[in-house]
Amino acid sequence: MARNKTYDEISVGDSATLTRTLTANDLFVFAHASGNVNPMHLPNVDWTGDGKVDEPIAPSMWAGALISAVLGNVLPGPGTVYRSQTLSFRDRARIGDRLEVSAKVTAKKSDGIVELTTRVKREDDTVIAEGDAVVTAPERTITFDASSLPGILIESHQHFDRLLEAAETLPPLPTAVVAPDDPNSLGGTALAARDGLIEPVLVGSRSRIEATAARIGLDLSPFELIDVDPEDAAAARAVALVHEGRVRAVMKGHLHTDDLLRHIVKRDGGLRTKRRLSHCFVMDVPGRASPVIISDAAINISPDLQAKVDIVQNAIDVARSLGIATPKVGILSAIETVNPAIPSTLDAAVLSKMAERGQIKGGIVDGPLAMDNAIDVQAAKSKGITSLVAGHADALVVPNLEAGNMLAKELTFIAHAEAAGLVAGAKVPVMLTSRADNDRARLCSCVLALLYDHWQKTGEPLVHQNEEDKP
Repeated sequence: MARNKTYDEISVGDSATLTRTLTANDLFVFAHASGNVNPMHLPNVDWTGDGKVDEPIAPSMWAGALISAVLGNVLPGPGTVYRSQTLSFRDRARIGDRLEVSAKVTAKKSDGIVELTTRVKREDDTVIAEGDAVVTAPERTITFDASSLPGILIESHQHFDRLLEAAETLPPLPTAVVAPDDPNSLGGTALAARDGLIEPVLVGSRSRIEATAARIGLDLSPFELIDVDPEDAAAARAVALVHEGRVRAVMKGHLHTDDLLRHIVKRDGGLRTKRRLSHCFVMDVPGRASPVIISDAAINISPDLQAKVDIVQNAIDVARSLGIATPKVGILSAIETVNPAIPSTLDAAVLSKMAERGQIKGGIVDGPLAMDNAIDVQAAKSKGITSLVAGHADALVVPNLEAGNMLAKELTFIAHAEAAGLVAGAKVPVMLTSRADNDRARLCSCVLALLYDHWQKTGEPLVHQNEEDKP
């Protein structure tokens, strides 16, 4: 609750200070609000043209605008009207800088006029901006509760951007792409190859692939193309390429999931292991500090308890490959208490105990948890839930495919999350993209496969989500 100082309450020498740490989202918001889209002020942009992402600097007026927060919120506070402001810019602010913003009263004039010196500086006392402000101070006491201010959603996907940057340091992953004969699948394949993520072997109808390449203006000469038709035979040939040692991953193109999985899970000549296959959606949700994994929303329709054990273990492994040292897994249900009338709550309780006793390894598992208290700390506290997972879940294991599919699509189309998918539990990573996925979704799925392959080979993630996750 902010309370102002009226003109009569203000004395010469009064001062106020606020602190603010510059974030990437601050730069996005300022660009939208001001219309200033100078690339040197935007994150994840190569504005010098040297092929590398450049560190952005904050617009000088962003730093200057912080002064209005002190004047409008504290001194004089709510009801203050700006008359004039001079500013000299001494240095530049960068992401992560913690800034101290101050104002000090130097004079009181007639008609409610107050003069103040203003300054913005870093913690090391480097001055970013300074100048003098003239305001009309409020005549009466005003209080204001800023908690009613609507929030802002920044539709940025920094987690995938960071993972992509890391994955590009690895050698490309030899990948059999099955039936890439539509613009989305072929374009996504070419984009991933151009970014050095995969070394594609195109397996499918040569005539259809070449016709699609002509439609989108793609040169196929850099890629190996194995002419196999129909799609079922192409899927079988892609699996055979794994056994021949020619590829280390499989990517779905423009064919039905069942047609590909049939050859991956077959007992003779497939890619099965002792563990059941399951799909993991990795969701880059704007505003969340780390990605969220949802499993299983694409393969196991109504998994029993034993299937869920493998689903949980696969989700943990994928999370670890993304740099989450000890993933926290929430087993979802409609409620957060065990109820024999709701079978998913019984499964959740058993899975939690199995993880506690080491039958599921590498993560912390708890459930049943409802969606709200799995991801929101306050929701968990309000229900009195004491858990290392509640409010902090990195992975969400759903009761069945329908629930997972709806959750993933709700996050995509309502929360504006970006999604990528990976099948774990097979001998090699499998990218089970949707036929409707765009190039970016396919690119991010290749990132997941490359990082997962690296983790499987080395036992160490290439990236770490947080500093505390580093060994």
